[in-house]
Amino acid sequence: MTVQPLWNEGTVISAHALAALAAMGVGALQFAMPKGTKVHLILGYGWVSIMALVAGSSFWIHEFRLIGPFSPIHVLSAITLIALWYAIRAARAGRIAAHRSATLYLYVMALLLTGAFTLIPGRTMHAVLFGA
Repeated sequence: MTVQPLWNEGTVISAHALAALAAMGVGALQFAMPKGTKVHLILGYGWVSIMALVAGSSFWIHEFRLIGPFSPIHVLSAITLIALWYAIRAARAGRIAAHRSATLYLYVMALLLTGAFTLIPGRTMHAVLFGA
């Protein structure tokens, strides 16, 4: 494993990737820890902030241009931002099942599934983990 390919991609992609890795870690911790505690609330707001950074930073990444500078990945980023808002709103309203579903969906779809696509040969994270 070498992180040099990540630094070669520039600030936006490096920050995006590092934030995504942090969101994976914090999210896993959230799922493992007790719910409804002060720690859960604090980590939850941290996770939402990191996820917003991941989704927001993607709008400055234009590797695949299908519609002007954008691609279907950017639609997923917009959906992620809306789902984050929905998850917070559900928790504040006491709709815990909806909150749990939204956060699990975000974790699996917006982090794990899209993260798996970054491991395709030729992509930066593939080079980081497996070499060029």
